[in-house]
Amino acid sequence: QVQLVESGGGLVQAGGSLRLSCAASVSLFSINNMGWYRQAPGKQRDLVAIITNGGSTNYADSVKGRFTISRDAARKTMYLQMDSLKPEDTAVYYCKVVVEYTRSAYWGQGTQVTVSS
Repeated sequence: QVQLVESGGGLVQAGGSLRLSCAASVSLFSINNMGWYRQAPGKQRDLVAIITNGGSTNYADSVKGRFTISRDAARKTMYLQMDSLKPEDTAVYYCKVVVEYTRSAYWGQGTQVTVSS
């Protein structure tokens, strides 16, 4: 079982920045990949960014050049730096990890990000 604790959400004006954190209860070396997803009201949950255990990253087209995903193995934490935020970035943001050997997936509880215009 993997526990994930997210933090860093909040209310920000358009053009502002926020940094989300996702702290894992296990070593990041036991994780195949980690990612951030978001879900706006009435919409499906979509991938925002993903990082593999090799450090490769991939981003949704809508956030490329504005968001940066990273991880700190020593702190067992993944981050999402969000810059130049837009009102359409408003959503609940979830972190997800996939464990290396079992390929089981675990989700965080979600953190609300609200961008005002």
